[in-house]
Amino acid sequence: MIVQACINGARPADFHPALALDPDAMARDGAASIAAGAAELHVHARGADRQESLAPEAMDRTVAALRRACPGTLIGVSTGAWIEKDDRRTLAAIAGWHELPDYASVNLSEAAAPEVMEALRGRGVGIEAGLASIGDALRLAGLDHGGRVLRVLIEISEQTLDEAFAIANGVEKVLQREGIRRSILLHGENATVWPFVQRAALRKFSTRVGLEDGKELPDGSVAEGNAALVKAAVGICRKP
Repeated sequence: MIVQACINGARPADFHPALALDPDAMARDGAASIAAGAAELHVHARGADRQESLAPEAMDRTVAALRRACPGTLIGVSTGAWIEKDDRRTLAAIAGWHELPDYASVNLSEAAAPEVMEALRGRGVGIEAGLASIGDALRLAGLDHGGRVLRVLIEISEQTLDEAFAIANGVEKVLQREGIRRSILLHGENATVWPFVQRAALRKFSTRVGLEDGKELPDGSVAEGNAALVKAAVGICRKP
């Protein structure tokens, strides 16, 4: 069971004053998150315009900066379809990466997920299979990738807690029924971040926190940054 720090995501610059939008800022933030107890990092690379990008120039600078700042730390990235807005550009970008991340998340809700997974596997990049619905879990079960992913992300966006927990339960049941026995990282977003951290701790699943998912601490106050969010999550997960 680990706590992963998701340090920026698709958030806009005005979401939080500490949001890291360039490689050097991501490296500093990543190092602070690791010092606070995070075991791994998940980032969304940004181009020179500070917008999300999978382009080799952006990805290579980002991964290289994080490697220098956080030696030995596993680094994951997003491959969300909205980033390049074109599946062919996404696949071409992955083919052009020189500084490879350790793994990348792939949303099973996206049409080109199987092709993206195959492209990542061909580059030797691990895969986090992102499941946001029971349908996503069923799709993963229907692919030959299910037993070959690094881990499964159960990532629920619904903000009504009962509904969010019901979907998470349904996803878990599909994974169990279909024999997909991979490690699970469970997380929510915004209003459900901390309930899902608590749930992950009880279920002995990994979890993640960071400005990608939300900026508030368990008491409702706004965190100074990712390190504070990580410290709070680690405290919850380490409780006996």
